Amino acid sequence: MSAQGGTGPACPVGQGTLGRSMPRIALYPGSFDPVTNGHLDVVRQAVTLCDRLVVAIGVHPGKKPLFSTEERLDMARAVFEPIAKQAGCDFDCTTYDNLTVTAARDTGAAIMIRGLRDGTDLDYEMQLAGMNETMAPEVQTVFVPASVAVRPITATLVRQIAQMGGEFSAFVPPLVAASLKAKFSS
Repeated sequence: MSAQGGTGPACPVGQGTLGRSMPRIALYPGSFDPVTNGHLDVVRQAVTLCDRLVVAIGVHPGKKPLFSTEERLDMARAVFEPIAKQAGCDFDCTTYDNLTVTAARDTGAAIMIRGLRDGTDLDYEMQLAGMNETMAPEVQTVFVPASVAVRPITATLVRQIAQMGGEFSAFVPPLVAASLKAKFSS
């Protein structure tokens, strides 16, 4: 529910030059290796803050992700797009291999969404937000606090639990659980 009592986004659409409405575009960057219920929680909150949400999957040549870029894109689209659609928020999914602020500029985002689980995240994210603000003052970082139920979830821990044969299905959407099971059954 918006601040005005309707069901649209909480903030009015920005006004561009000549009085034209400009959609609020938000970028939610991450590795999403794999998509977790924590990511899902952030997206549920983010779609209420923007008109268009772009999930940007970072591709770093020095890192060896569990899932390929295409697999991560497919999972992100399958899990996040229905949430955005239900909220009336446009959705897109992309990759980037440069600075996150460059990805924000490339997608036209004025908002960067960052999830926070705890104080450790806050300390790191504040430093990152400060550096990003210096490089791209037109991109506002918005911190989204994790819901209590998903605060302990990290993609790293989910990968470790799955790799060691533990039960991880409570931490990821069902589609992702199936992908993880398939990945480690071979």
